[in-house]
Amino acid sequence: MTRITRFAPSPTGLMHVGNAFSALICQQWAEQHHARLLLRIEDIDFNRCRGEYTDAIIEDLRWLGVNWYGDVRRQSEHMPAYQRALKRLRDMGMIYPCFCTRRRIQEEINRMSVAPHAEDTVGLYPGTCRKIPAEQQREHMSRQRYAWRLNVASALKRVDKHLSWKDGEGHRQTVKSVMHDDAIIGRKDIGVSYHLAVVVDDAAQGITHVIRGEDLRPFAGLHRLLQALLDLPEPVYIHHPLLNDHAGNRLTKRYGAITIRSLRKAGMQAESLRDILLHSSDFIWHAWQGE
Repeated sequence: MTRITRFAPSPTGLMHVGNAFSALICQQWAEQHHARLLLRIEDIDFNRCRGEYTDAIIEDLRWLGVNWYGDVRRQSEHMPAYQRALKRLRDMGMIYPCFCTRRRIQEEINRMSVAPHAEDTVGLYPGTCRKIPAEQQREHMSRQRYAWRLNVASALKRVDKHLSWKDGEGHRQTVKSVMHDDAIIGRKDIGVSYHLAVVVDDAAQGITHVIRGEDLRPFAGLHRLLQALLDLPEPVYIHHPLLNDHAGNRLTKRYGAITIRSLRKAGMQAESLRDILLHSSDFIWHAWQGE
């Protein structure tokens, strides 16, 4: 069986060194395992994604020497497939409409004294809309915006209680141990969420090995659960270390990570950047001062 992996950036800004590091890790793994590397542009968030960033990412990847197999898959061209998956989950009774705002969720968490620290509330949902009667749901849906949430408890009861996912070392990780709240599967603004789109895409592209940053490890259980519900194949999940700055902060667009475009303009050569990123033993970006 041919092994297939993918690199899947979101075009919400210019490609930075953290993105480049991940792309090179994916390509290196593909070369070592005689696998195909595919390129996917995850651009369903039309509020933040831009076509010019897609073009820039593709150009920077080519400059960097990242080669992929076949055509580039763009999520924005496959919205009907995600909507069909969402409808299937709804028909199964696995999702429910959520009318909560972020503020309301935070107020409910505070009232319940669930988490005394703000940082502990990230991703936590107290189940406010889970038990709204069907008639009230329909009434609210007719006059309010809403998202779709996965009823994790119901979903876990429907699938094999021993459901797990396989990591790069061949170990099985239990899904139930990392599932803690009802994740948003259909967003209010763009219709579907990253979580649903990514499992549909991985199945459509025949991905056998998902290689991505350690920051996405907490979502592996959710993605495996969605695969089980939708009868989609199970890939192996490999999570690589993240590239950080000297203060230990992950390099991201939000915090101004240096872009590939700026390094190119400064005269850096692709071979030099590849060497720096692939042979960094401490996973820390050391500022390049020019040659």
